[in-house]
Amino acid sequence: MKLPGQDAIARQAGEHLATHRVRLPRKVVERPIRQVVERLFMALLVLVVTALVVYADHDGYHDDSDGSVDLLDAFYYATVTLSTTGYGDITPVSDSARLTNIFVITPLRVLFLIILVGTTLEVLTERTREEWRLNRWRSTLRDHTVVVGFGTKGRSAVQTVCATGLRKEQVVVVDPSAKAVDAATAEGYAGVIGDATRSDVLRRAEVHRARQIIIAPQRDDTSVLVTLTARQLNRGAKIVAAVREEENAPLLKQSGADAVITSASAAGRLLGLSVLSPAAGMVMEDLIQQGSGLDIVERPVVRGEVGRKPRETDDLVVSVVRGHRVLGYDDPSLGTLQLTDRLITIVRVTPGARTTPDTRPLPHG
Repeated sequence: MKLPGQDAIARQAGEHLATHRVRLPRKVVERPIRQVVERLFMALLVLVVTALVVYADHDGYHDDSDGSVDLLDAFYYATVTLSTTGYGDITPVSDSARLTNIFVITPLRVLFLIILVGTTLEVLTERTREEWRLNRWRSTLRDHTVVVGFGTKGRSAVQTVCATGLRKEQVVVVDPSAKAVDAATAEGYAGVIGDATRSDVLRRAEVHRARQIIIAPQRDDTSVLVTLTARQLNRGAKIVAAVREEENAPLLKQSGADAVITSASAAGRLLGLSVLSPAAGMVMEDLIQQGSGLDIVERPVVRGEVGRKPRETDDLVVSVVRGHRVLGYDDPSLGTLQLTDRLITIVRVTPGARTTPDTRPLPHG
């Protein structure tokens, strides 16, 4: 069956075929015009220093035109010498002048040439340096997180994941928009420009070695195609996908997604809950917003909690993860907590603090 919008996606893939590439975050560099001005200033400084050195020993030089060397002749000699033109009309004749040319003028000439050709050398070496950075990045990237789509959903998702301790170097953003990828690299993430429904684009993001994949594009049909492609490349990664319409959620799960978030129905339920109970709506919104107020965290059971009931712990336990099952805190089959269990709890966090289990527990009862 051909999904709606598949032709548009194919056309978009063709448009980005020649442009998709990896962009790594880099330090902010000076503007090109400032670099040119600084190098011109350094070149003029070297020229002035050379002219003054020559003029300081002007008696050791001979000018074919009048025999003597004045300040203007010194600048003329410095110019033709540093530029390696060397007309030969002014020459060092004394031993001191020749030694000065050997140990002072020659190093200044080399420095002058390096300054002038510095920009050209940077252009010639930029591609090699970037290729080296990419090769090193690919060789060290393991168990990372791939985020497809750096819109509102993708940005919020990666910020939430990083707030729990994931390093930005372990995140790769894939988006067809160059502006979105530029925004991602500006925040410290690596980025790949291209259509994530194409396997070669996902391979550039090293998706086959990723631990988890977050799929948050703008269209539901794109989410399905990306999920199919990602699952084909990586059978073991955890894939979480977002869809707008609830009716498309089963298709996402059939395509290989481990969890599907329906943004439209979630927003609608929050709106309805806020109408029926404004206070409950505020609590739910507080739980969704990461970084302050209330937050939901998952943590392992500590030894002191083994053998207890979920309500007998210091935290407000919502659910218990046992194996591949998620059990409610009041599930009769739960029994007591085991060391291999994980607890999903509600905690109170302070602004700017990471969402970790060591935040202040909420009282329950």
